[in-house]
Amino acid sequence: MLMNPGVTLLRVERTRQRLYQVQKKYGFFTYPKVIEQSRKLDDLLNHANQKLS
Repeated sequence: MLMNPGVTLLRVERTRQRLYQVQKKYGFFTYPKVIEQSRKLDDLLNHANQKLS
């Protein structure tokens, strides 16, 4: 998936904000929905790092 670096960073920031919201709602980093959102952020960050390498 090829994307503009600015678009990739925007997706990372939106996903990070969503992680904050989910964690605030459920309160535990071990809650499945928080883990799922964390994995999404990890995947996007890994993708962004690969593009920069």
